[in-house]
Amino acid sequence: MKPAPFKYVAASSLDHALSLKAEYGDEARFLAGGQSLIPAMNFRLARPAVLIDINGLADCAGVHRAAGKGVSVGALTRYRALENDRDFLNACPLFADALPHIAHPQIRNRGTIGGNLSHADPASELPAVATAMQALMRIRSVSGEREVAASEFFAGLLTTDIAADEMLVEISFPEAAPRSASCFMEVARRRGDFALCGVAAVVTLDDDGRCANLRLALCGVGETPVDASEACAALIGQFLTDKAIGAAAAAVPSAIEPSGNVHATPDYQRHIAGVLTRRAITTAHHRIGHAA
Repeated sequence: MKPAPFKYVAASSLDHALSLKAEYGDEARFLAGGQSLIPAMNFRLARPAVLIDINGLADCAGVHRAAGKGVSVGALTRYRALENDRDFLNACPLFADALPHIAHPQIRNRGTIGGNLSHADPASELPAVATAMQALMRIRSVSGEREVAASEFFAGLLTTDIAADEMLVEISFPEAAPRSASCFMEVARRRGDFALCGVAAVVTLDDDGRCANLRLALCGVGETPVDASEACAALIGQFLTDKAIGAAAAAVPSAIEPSGNVHATPDYQRHIAGVLTRRAITTAHHRIGHAA
């Protein structure tokens, strides 16, 4: 398959890219890694009239840390750059688990974090990671910029809060809190396939060893990443025993509404969600003890 005809423009700067997007609106798409967009164009599922190549915008890539302000990641930062950035992985360890699950090395060499989050595939790992970590999305247009919480960013299937004249330029993540650890797990038919269900968990303990905070987000079981933290709220203030974790995990299947697919029924996805929740919380809890 070949894409429908389109106009190609290489943006010379962020301001140039934003002015082009303001001019063409929904008729234009940004080209970053292209690992989702180009296949969709080749299958004629996406037919942008204008393709704005933003690969030359070096100022929109890279990882920046500021004391008390967490970690900011430019939207054009490649997966591979994050995988190889030990300081970033130490500050945001949930990525260390999640990144190897994204497709294959060839894809991770080109794919970008901003492209992934803007594409908003609910089966993808990073939207769930961003939701679990309570990331902030910095969005710009020619008229200004704004910040949107991950919980508000993903609006529906392959849909975000980004307007027709806007671009996601940066994502901010909080650094791992003291006495906290995280875990990402998923089940897929083959390594590199989209997840039938994935779970991102972040656990924080107080000085007595009780659960002080727990964040839980799932991918592959809804039209957006599913924030299931409330389903495990009973663990707050409790010691994370196997029995307590198991009881909380048992509440997760009823908190989601998976639609199923050709590879998994909704009931199977619910079952896997509960199993992975128990395993992810248990693993994160054990990691805190190991780090201590």
